[in-house]
Amino acid sequence: MHRLNDQQARREKKWDGGQLPKNTAVGLLLAMLVCLAPATAQQPPEAHRLKYRSPGLTVDLGVGLWAWPLPIDWDGDGDLDLLVACPDVPYAGTWFFENPGGQGKLPVFKPAVRVGPKLSNPTLSLVAGQPRVLVPGHELVDFRQNGFTRPAPIHPRANVHPQKVRANQWRYVDYDDDGQLDLLVGVGDWTEYGWDNAFDAEGHWVRGPLHGLVYLLHNAGTTEQPRYAEPRLLEAAGQTIDVYGMPSPNLADFDGDGDLDLLCGEFLDGFTYFENAGTRAEPNLAAGRRLTHQGRPLAMDLQMIVPVAVDWDGDGDLDLVVGDEDGRVALVEHTGRVVDGLPQFLPPRYFQQEADEVKFGALVTPVSFDWDGDGDEDLICGNTAGYIGLIENLDGGNPPRWAAPRLLDADGRAIRIQAGPNGSIQGPCEAKWGYTTLSVADWDHDGLPDIVANSIWGKVVWFRNVGSRGQPRLTAAATIEVEWPAGSPPPKPAWNWWDPAPRELATQWRTTPVAIDLNQDGLNDLVMLDHEGYLALFERRRRDGELTLMPGQRIFHNEQGQPLRLNAESAGRSGRRKLCLADWDGDGRLDLLVNGRNVDWLRNVSTAKRPWTFAAAGPLDDRHLAGHTTSPTVVDWNRDGRPELLIGAEDGRFYYRPQAQPE
Repeated sequence: MHRLNDQQARREKKWDGGQLPKNTAVGLLLAMLVCLAPATAQQPPEAHRLKYRSPGLTVDLGVGLWAWPLPIDWDGDGDLDLLVACPDVPYAGTWFFENPGGQGKLPVFKPAVRVGPKLSNPTLSLVAGQPRVLVPGHELVDFRQNGFTRPAPIHPRANVHPQKVRANQWRYVDYDDDGQLDLLVGVGDWTEYGWDNAFDAEGHWVRGPLHGLVYLLHNAGTTEQPRYAEPRLLEAAGQTIDVYGMPSPNLADFDGDGDLDLLCGEFLDGFTYFENAGTRAEPNLAAGRRLTHQGRPLAMDLQMIVPVAVDWDGDGDLDLVVGDEDGRVALVEHTGRVVDGLPQFLPPRYFQQEADEVKFGALVTPVSFDWDGDGDEDLICGNTAGYIGLIENLDGGNPPRWAAPRLLDADGRAIRIQAGPNGSIQGPCEAKWGYTTLSVADWDHDGLPDIVANSIWGKVVWFRNVGSRGQPRLTAAATIEVEWPAGSPPPKPAWNWWDPAPRELATQWRTTPVAIDLNQDGLNDLVMLDHEGYLALFERRRRDGELTLMPGQRIFHNEQGQPLRLNAESAGRSGRRKLCLADWDGDGRLDLLVNGRNVDWLRNVSTAKRPWTFAAAGPLDDRHLAGHTTSPTVVDWNRDGRPELLIGAEDGRFYYRPQAQPE
């Protein structure tokens, strides 16, 4: 990226949103986005998943958003494979990762093969050494032969809790050693929690917590002809067992003393252990204690965890195979040691697979940019976990060959923005999410590309590049500052409990900050949603040698002449808009590509009298890629000057759709 000189910075010429100006130097980002070829009439191909195309590469094993692991010897070769259920679009289904064997406790699995539909709350029970798979109120019988499509009822009620539940996890157990299978049911109750917008002025959550309860349905009949008693809540030390939502109860002998203990997960990232202080026939659960490692709570990288107890490594103790929110699965290995009655586990190690489809977490937010200055387009991405990562283009091909994702760091620490207890408007249960979304541009005009990012907080920050063009090096996040009117507090969303600092830009959460020289004056501006959901231009100016960002102007309009409001909702339904500016149809105007079920095209129909006017032109592809959101960017891998669409999807994968070829 070249350094902009003072003459360019002082240019007064503005762009009215109509035709691109001729013979005008534009910033590198804009030049990459603009295409000069005419629009095509042919039907474009459907978007398809991007492949690594890197033989021998290994990456984190993963499905789409939310992994429900079922460790089963699926292919009958004597080792445990991983079946992983995913409930969410566009990766909904039950997936088989083959364990090739001979690689110890951390094999490199084969790529996923879909073997069944999506499942609701699937759990694994081992009965006489044989795997049984349950969903609420049902068993999936002969699941190998039937592909998880034949549910047989095992109880008249699929929900045994008096309230609506968000987790509903059923398992077979012989709770009291009478030889008959009982039912253990974990439920997640959000009734007291509600959903969002319940912080006081100091950032304290004023509603209740999530509840994670465990029911026992005792079988007074036989395994073959069960008669289940009314559900009763399990207690520990005289108190109802209640973890922080989604308990994923595992009843097994974790301490090796011959009776069955209880180990639970939660909606967040930790594990609670309830030792059986009674006997195998008369259980008596002690108060819950958090699993720890070296004196610190044992925690998964993300949240919405799903632990399954199984002797993964065949050493006689019970390990945990744990699914995470972003679709990855980890081994939490039992060391075989018990200290003060507490079994000792190692920190999670995420399983690996042979690289197949490019993936970076969940709800991935890519930007295409030549990050390392080698002449080809890399991918810089955010995700739900709050990371920012680089996926390096290894060969500049069409399509390219990709490296494994690498987390970017700032001042030597991996970049990770997280909500913590009060950074998400939807409450403390979202503590480990960050929802980073970003753009890449030379923000300080020193000739090096920087990163501008927004997140779950709605605080817009930037990471300055102090390295070189070929070896970027980022400093810690700094606030994007705006020259707000003197004497006026900075604007903020009406539902924010916190006030921004005097020059801070606080806008709606999870919406892309697009850094681009929109008005063609040689300075990178900022285009994004303002605090009320309108698309706004935050214009950059140079005053007394200093760069200044001006307050947002609502210069963008719809065909009716109204300011373009991309989200009129409030609180948790606000923001969430991912956008990209690109000349999609080759008419010389920058269009808007915005998230939707797929990606929606807002065509630039500006005229000299009606600058920056956009008309809805519908989705660019038919695939259903979002339950929450997608994130568009454009690439030019075939180097023909015409943009091709790359969609970051809910499953953390990338969906590529080239333009149709000109006739």
